[in-house]
Amino acid sequence: MDLYNIGIKILVFAIPVIFAITLHEAAHGYVAKHFGDTTAFMQGRVTLNPIKHIDPIGTILLPIVTVLLSPYMFGWAKPVPVNFSNLRHPKRDMLWVAAAGPGSNILQMLVWAVVAKLVIAFGSTSGLVGSFWLAVAEAGIAVNIMFAILNLIPLLPLDGGRMVTSLLPNRLARAYSRLEPYGLIILLALLFTGVLSWFLNPMYQAMKSQTYALFGL
Repeated sequence: MDLYNIGIKILVFAIPVIFAITLHEAAHGYVAKHFGDTTAFMQGRVTLNPIKHIDPIGTILLPIVTVLLSPYMFGWAKPVPVNFSNLRHPKRDMLWVAAAGPGSNILQMLVWAVVAKLVIAFGSTSGLVGSFWLAVAEAGIAVNIMFAILNLIPLLPLDGGRMVTSLLPNRLARAYSRLEPYGLIILLALLFTGVLSWFLNPMYQAMKSQTYALFGL
């Protein structure tokens, strides 16, 4: 086991992962506050302080294990508390609160693409500093694409599941919500059996290729 290369890989991914998770959760809390629920705000979760959002297993251990042992990184942060009944229009506003997380990751993906373009244009990618930040920017693109895609899976308690619940008629939404206690188990089963990679990989590769083509990377 090449501990040096493992350490470098963890260091490169650490910066974009922390930003991806922190801004994702803060976005949920900010949008919830905008639509009338101040639960996350009152608990200090509408913040860019990553410590407030870190889950020891989901934010640290699992991302390290998956980024070293699989083609993808998987993990989660402490969910931002949202009391949907406090929203001005609970079912409708749930859509925007849920979409804020993946939306923040798509925005971060674009920001990291700009960083990569600037490093290539103005930095020396053959030097240590330039090559490091190019690697960080490329990791930022990859991490945020994966975060966005994973969270858009239409499975509760993921954001995609919340969005589906918001869009379904009330009767179907209530029936769909009953699956939430089993959602994480289903997701982990799909991940470790390889089924998740089978249908996520084409979306990931397409989104990454389009981003690189858009920015000329």
